[in-house]
Amino acid sequence: MSKPYRDFEPNWFRGDYSPKSYRSIFKWGGPDQIKPPKETLYKMIKETFGLTDADFDHYTEDLGLDEVQFDAPIALSEAQLDALRAIVGPEYLRTDDYARLSVAYGKTMYDILRLRGKIVENIPDAVLYPDTKDQIEQIVAYCQQEKIPVYVYGGGSSVTRGVECMKGGVSLDMRLRFNKVVAFNEVDQTITVEAGMSGPRLEETLNDAVRLFGAKRAYTCGHFPQSFEYSSVGGWVVTRGAGQNSTYYGCISDIVLAQEYATPIGTIRTDAYPRKATGPDLGQIMMGGEGAFGVLTHVTLKIFRHTPETIRRFSFMFRDWETAQAAAREMMQCEAGHPSVFRLSDPEETGIMLRLYGVDETPLMKLFKLRGFKEGEMCLYLGFTNGEKGFSKNCARVMHRVAKQFGGMSLTGYVTKGWEKGRFSDPFMRDTIQDFGLVTDTMECSVNWSNMARVHREVRAYCKSRPNTICMTHMSHVYPQGANLYWIFIAKMSDPEEYRAYHAGILDAIQRSGASMSHHHGIGKMCGPWREGSVGHREYDVIRALKRHFDPDNIMNPGGTLGLDLPEEQKRYLRPDIPPLAREGKE
Repeated sequence: MSKPYRDFEPNWFRGDYSPKSYRSIFKWGGPDQIKPPKETLYKMIKETFGLTDADFDHYTEDLGLDEVQFDAPIALSEAQLDALRAIVGPEYLRTDDYARLSVAYGKTMYDILRLRGKIVENIPDAVLYPDTKDQIEQIVAYCQQEKIPVYVYGGGSSVTRGVECMKGGVSLDMRLRFNKVVAFNEVDQTITVEAGMSGPRLEETLNDAVRLFGAKRAYTCGHFPQSFEYSSVGGWVVTRGAGQNSTYYGCISDIVLAQEYATPIGTIRTDAYPRKATGPDLGQIMMGGEGAFGVLTHVTLKIFRHTPETIRRFSFMFRDWETAQAAAREMMQCEAGHPSVFRLSDPEETGIMLRLYGVDETPLMKLFKLRGFKEGEMCLYLGFTNGEKGFSKNCARVMHRVAKQFGGMSLTGYVTKGWEKGRFSDPFMRDTIQDFGLVTDTMECSVNWSNMARVHREVRAYCKSRPNTICMTHMSHVYPQGANLYWIFIAKMSDPEEYRAYHAGILDAIQRSGASMSHHHGIGKMCGPWREGSVGHREYDVIRALKRHFDPDNIMNPGGTLGLDLPEEQKRYLRPDIPPLAREGKE
């Protein structure tokens, strides 16, 4: 918050809470990490939802301050628990209430609403904290023998119910011990790490490569999702994630060089060649499996020279969404190199961005009016370039030229710097406003340029069909052929099932409009019912075949992951060219 409130300010919760409480599980960030909305944004929220200060003078939702306690019997036998203790050590198998619930939910609002309501479901019987690849291989082998379901918890930032233990069993919490560097190779520019390595720890390690490894220079992974501070390398890989700098560095599927998995049929390793033409790529087949084929143990990543001094920041305002899209497409297709960060907001998000990053309190607002830019129509673009000094400078120069060609008004790097300051802390605001019954969450989809207008129009129409709902959209992770459209909605609701129905309607709208079901969040169990309907029956049979090969007894992340093991009546088919199986006379 840039300035103190001049008028009424809600009592945003800043209190202490127990490390064993429900809030400690669902809150984004540590106890002292909160982010109230700026006063102008707070006033806009009140206006949008027809609220007054009186609606914010008390908490409407459970703050989650109670310590976790529930009654859920453990299905595993003492003999099975003892066998698992023998693998990881007695102190690294836990069955207490807090440990079990702490790995059961991710960070979608459906999870948060259930935790606030103390709805405890789909939890593991035991939590294991492995230390080595060998331990994980032993765990999977034993669970295969005993037919015990196996789930994995990395950083816990899943927004697709990816970690939820639908069938009980065990969950492997990788954060505590399985987070070490396995190898660093400066000649090949690679690093191999254990899958539980966190984003910040990986980046700190690479930035400090000179001291830690005797390297010639500092390095970066180039992968910075908004969940960066609370996500793991393994989570990035198994969901085919993307970072905010992906337009230059690539998504995780471009950065991963090799992988190793512990599966029910044994260890699976992929090679680390930079490129090959030896049939279908096993690495790409395994990536995105979300634990349904096996447990990812080791990952070899490409790394890049760390040159923050060469960054060139810029931002522009365009008159409308159509013009902004055309400018963005030319920026990506003009073959002058690609920016690292590339973010283009639609009119509704632009209005909120201006408030969020303090632009609404600068002389720029008057200048917009003088230049004929209208609130509710203009669109904000921000970005920056990375790379060698000459490359970065020239790429930024071309972005300026293209923006000017499409009537863009330069805002210098001011807004971009504001966005950078909040790029990882903005999610803290979610819990702050949810204490008062306002939910905010995100969804995304991959779109071609030729279909972007339709997808934006139809999905936005559904989102806004709910009265008094904010629907912000921005384009990011951009390509010569298209981009990711990222949807952020804010609505007043407290019932988890009401949220789930609204979320399902958005997924319906995405599939109907012809977009991909996900660009980088993965599928998990929340989006699983739409999976077969998005790819086709014969195509989906390939995924089924892989599941049968790697996991014949369905012990790996069972319960709807990737849409697997779902009954036909739960599946959603919205593409007209892919009817339900029943229409084809099949099962």
